[in-house]
Amino acid sequence: MKGLSYRCGEAKTPLLYETIGEHFDRMAEAHCDREALVVAHQGIRWTYGAYHAQVEALATGLLALGLGPGDRIGIWAPNCAEWCLTQLATAKIGAIMVCINPAYRVHELEYALTKVGCKAIIAAERFKTSDYLGMLETLAPELARCAPGALKSATLPELEIVIRLGEGATPGMLNFPAVCALGGEGERAMLAALAPTLSPDDPINIQFTSGTTGNPKGATLTHFNILNNGAQVGAGQNLTAEDRVCIPVPLYHCFGMVMGMLGVLTHGATAVLPSDAFEAETVLRVVENERCTSLYGVPTMFVGMLEAPRFSTFDLSSLRTGIMAGALCPVEVMKRANHDMHMGEVIICYGQTETSPVNHMTAIDAPFEKRVSTVGQCGPHQEVKIIDEEGRVVPLGAKGELCCRGYSVMRGYWGDEERTAETIDEAGWLHSGDLAVMDEEGYVQIVGRLKDMIIRGGENIYPKEVEEFLYTHPAIQEAQVFGVPDPKFGEQVAVWIQLREGATLTEEEVRSFCAERIAHFKVPKYIAFVDAFPMTVTGKIQKFVMRDALVAELGLSA
Repeated sequence: MKGLSYRCGEAKTPLLYETIGEHFDRMAEAHCDREALVVAHQGIRWTYGAYHAQVEALATGLLALGLGPGDRIGIWAPNCAEWCLTQLATAKIGAIMVCINPAYRVHELEYALTKVGCKAIIAAERFKTSDYLGMLETLAPELARCAPGALKSATLPELEIVIRLGEGATPGMLNFPAVCALGGEGERAMLAALAPTLSPDDPINIQFTSGTTGNPKGATLTHFNILNNGAQVGAGQNLTAEDRVCIPVPLYHCFGMVMGMLGVLTHGATAVLPSDAFEAETVLRVVENERCTSLYGVPTMFVGMLEAPRFSTFDLSSLRTGIMAGALCPVEVMKRANHDMHMGEVIICYGQTETSPVNHMTAIDAPFEKRVSTVGQCGPHQEVKIIDEEGRVVPLGAKGELCCRGYSVMRGYWGDEERTAETIDEAGWLHSGDLAVMDEEGYVQIVGRLKDMIIRGGENIYPKEVEEFLYTHPAIQEAQVFGVPDPKFGEQVAVWIQLREGATLTEEEVRSFCAERIAHFKVPKYIAFVDAFPMTVTGKIQKFVMRDALVAELGLSA
């Protein structure tokens, strides 16, 4: 295939063909007395042995509630120890953990729970401005009068069990610590008997990724998908049991859950969670106190840390590696990460939720220029190609759509065969929708998107999803959402709105309508009311014209 944009990633180690539970049992035995998990904001410090005992307690408690293989269990919480326990306990009983974005509001929560048919949800009490339990009570007022674990909701017909974090008492809900105490000898025997019946190819996780046709899609991932992706990303940093990895990125996303938690687990290293959500100086302090050797983040996080007022007072000399992902790293940020943060072996990762998520990485000794201008080379045990509109592989240096095939490709979108078929072709190639160029060394540069996705601070936002939500407002006749450049977040959400005849609406009223119902990062920053939209002669709306007009009007840097 010389001269064509195709590569198969070189593999130095074989893939793991075991379940997450089997692997965790093995690592817990091998590293019993070594630290596995440090959660700074909760004062938790568990060895692998103690971590394993906590996971077993939750797993047997879930079995005691009647949960088991194939059941969908939602987790709706910021970064915390309970999140980590849920990830491993659900895997051990063969349940499918459904990651729910902590920023979701009622509208999105209802969709997520009903789309995949969650039988149970584990939820924090609240986080920032989000009252999680209040939103659940809004959707399922039957909680006020039902016995805990026996919910029968008109709105959420498949949801039976609500487990809340903390010690507080809430009608109709079980407490997390109480669930961990439910399991007895019978459940322990059941757990042991269940293990050999589970397969590495079983679905184990559903990650919601924004869709182009309005609603998020549930990317369904297996033990094999995510365990191996975590292992390969860890290997890319040369992680060992001596490493301590600081993970300030959210666990609900593959970055934290797979690249972070499973990347650490598969190498017997220590996972360090600095806080429930990113705060620059907290991360710096925890890196110093815990002598972390690796640090994860999207470029905007690294910018925040480097610009922290007290940055120079922290001792970061223990760092050697880490991961930047979610967007290209600016040259000056990479220079300072290498020098001022001692991260000379930092790697760049790229992929998408549907590939578990990483399919491209830079090596720890990759040239500086490659780290700031490309997303790296094809990952081990994976294939990538760049194709034209007819599906033919393009020559090196030519632009086309990036496709990936291999162990990391998802099973499909939950309950959506049509959209799965649109994304994964008959030959098993997953079509990314990203436009890319490959050089002679196999380094790939992302140069655009076939679809009009907005990437704001590492969060993927599809305009169609926001548009469909805005159409639920009685005053809005049509809305067109697009992205514009932003120096801090990469992009911001903008919208042009056409009102119904006789209707009135202000920018603040639009933001208020959005704020209580959709995640904060999807709320438009720039809002304009128009009488018409720019169109082609065939009637297609030209979003690039809107974007260019707003960029010029506001003096934004494109």
